Amino acid sequence: MIGSRPIARIVLMMIFGLVFAGMLPGISRACDRNSDCLIGNRSYRIILPEGHDNVTSIPAIIFVHGYRGTAAGVMGNDKLTKMATQSGFAFIAVQAAGPEWNIPNIPSGDELADIDELAYFDAVSEEISRKFAIDPSRVIVAGFSSGAMMVWYLACHRGNSYAGFVPMSGTFWEPLPTTCPTIPSNLIHYHGRQDPVVPLGGRQIKDAHQGDVMQAIELVAGLSDYMPATPEQVDGAECSRQVDDRHRILELCLFTGKHEMKVAYLARAMRAIEESGFHQ
Repeated sequence: MIGSRPIARIVLMMIFGLVFAGMLPGISRACDRNSDCLIGNRSYRIILPEGHDNVTSIPAIIFVHGYRGTAAGVMGNDKLTKMATQSGFAFIAVQAAGPEWNIPNIPSGDELADIDELAYFDAVSEEISRKFAIDPSRVIVAGFSSGAMMVWYLACHRGNSYAGFVPMSGTFWEPLPTTCPTIPSNLIHYHGRQDPVVPLGGRQIKDAHQGDVMQAIELVAGLSDYMPATPEQVDGAECSRQVDDRHRILELCLFTGKHEMKVAYLARAMRAIEESGFHQ
């Protein structure tokens, strides 16, 4: 019979092996831009500003990829990640459970059972605050294409959970909600006038239909007493900004172009949200 001490030693060695392999349930492993941060059955990736000590509080951008995209693919965009981290922001790339973000009215073939995106984003926000000293009052959520549709959904249902929202080239699926349970703290939307993938008025995709960007802006505008819009020319875009009595920004920027994301526009939106005071 093998003694109890050798057995205990073998068990401990197995446990350590599982931990280092990142396989033991409930125990986190190190993660960064090149490896997943596991959170339940989901994951995300993160880059911290150089020299960050995981103690000093910092702001962050959560970026939402497009259809069939990946967090790894987002992290491969050096221009995007450097813009964020060189501004002193942590950069988080979230990962969909399937090819599409599981939000209302997506094509039925892309729907997944038991996937709650709001719960996922709540969990990511809580974890990055706890593990990486991210200031929860200074987190901006941005996304491109179908990722922007996820951002609009968050803006509607978690409007006061983030400092701001920057959807680019995407909005709700039809039918749009008639109202939102929360008012977005700040929302700045960018869209190409000639976008053929997600036109401003939307288009049919399988058995679903993309929403109308103008109707989405009008929906948010009706949630608060926004002042009349102020037009502005910004880096090739025509922007129209409204502000309410709490200094929350609602802005639509249209540029001459197709289905694209411009890092310079995201950088501008970050500055505008910072200057607004990160109102939540």
